[in-house]
Amino acid sequence: MASKLKEIEENALQLSPQDRAKLAEHLIHSLDELEDAEAERLWIAEAERRYKEYKEGKVEGIQAELVFKEARLKLK
Repeated sequence: MASKLKEIEENALQLSPQDRAKLAEHLIHSLDELEDAEAERLWIAEAERRYKEYKEGKVEGIQAELVFKEARLKLK
């Protein structure tokens, strides 16, 4: 499947910038078509995966005040 994806990518990159933008818009829109329940199920699975990694010590948490401080600095 990876080779098919690579082939599609190579073909897409040969399109004009306008056609690539149109293709990207269609692809992004297709992701928005997921059923709300399916999207929620996927987010829950992702949250559970991240929590498990945190509990197993595979990733470290970041204090909320540091996250917000960094976000505010990026918004300036």
